[in-house]
Amino acid sequence: MTERQTRRNFLMTSVAVTGGIVATTALQKNAANTAIPPTSMPERSLGRTGVKVPIFGLGGAGQTPLSWEGKEREAEAIIQKALELGIRYFDTAASYGPSEDYLGKVLPPHRSQLFLTSKTDKRDRDGAWRELERSLKRLNTDYLDLWQLHHVSFVQELDTIFSKSGAIKALEEAIQQKLVRFAGITGHHDPSAIAEGLRRYPFHTTMIPVNAADKHHPRPFIPVVLPVAQEKNIGVIAMKVPAYGRLFKPGGLAGMQQALGYALSQPGVHCCVIAAETVSQLEDNVKIARAFQPLNEKELAAIAQQTADIWENSTFFRAWT
Repeated sequence: MTERQTRRNFLMTSVAVTGGIVATTALQKNAANTAIPPTSMPERSLGRTGVKVPIFGLGGAGQTPLSWEGKEREAEAIIQKALELGIRYFDTAASYGPSEDYLGKVLPPHRSQLFLTSKTDKRDRDGAWRELERSLKRLNTDYLDLWQLHHVSFVQELDTIFSKSGAIKALEEAIQQKLVRFAGITGHHDPSAIAEGLRRYPFHTTMIPVNAADKHHPRPFIPVVLPVAQEKNIGVIAMKVPAYGRLFKPGGLAGMQQALGYALSQPGVHCCVIAAETVSQLEDNVKIARAFQPLNEKELAAIAQQTADIWENSTFFRAWT
């Protein structure tokens, strides 16, 4: 038995044991109804993955209980409500505090119906492998639908990622061993780094900021990354859609309807991931996503113009590396 086979077998066995305990408890509580209800939310094919996903997914980071220590009860209430509302796309990362643990306590009974994603910010093969092993254990699953290279900020990082001992090796091995279905790359600092990553490697997806303030930034993501993604049929997941609510400050957008409508109306965007601070906020966001209708160019231009005076405050995340 090879080292890789041993690792995979060990992971699957340990996850099955811990996951089985959680799943059994949850199933006992919800034995009568463990199926996720059908969603009335629009769906789109996620690039060339061939998988249809709802246009709205739940984010596991941000200023929300899902990424805060000591907020297990609040986090689980949000996750459970997401399931009840028919959400099937769940996004997290190894670096999102207890997010993976919280998701791993609620999602196992529904795993086959979900599109579950996580990320690693390690750039070397061994470091990325260690994070994948931990993510699988914390999430109580034996595979990820999508594993992403997290917040790639500089073109120089790509040289490390694609080296002989780079993180891409871990990603390829994980796909080969069926621990991961699809490969992705994310970034919110420099669009040229993401565009170059998509040119260098056949990623299945990319997650980038797509919001109404992007147009005013000197290095916008939308015109730099989306054409490359469309050319290669790469799934595009929009993040930072409301910019942590900063787009809704005085002088900005009227609310989530405009923010979400703007992001999902961009050509080549397949879905968005938005976190929720409360159950009621999640319910409101889902209601808006269900009612989504594509906006025309005139409507998009008007929304972008509304952010002209607040764009710098709304692109604060561009400084993160």
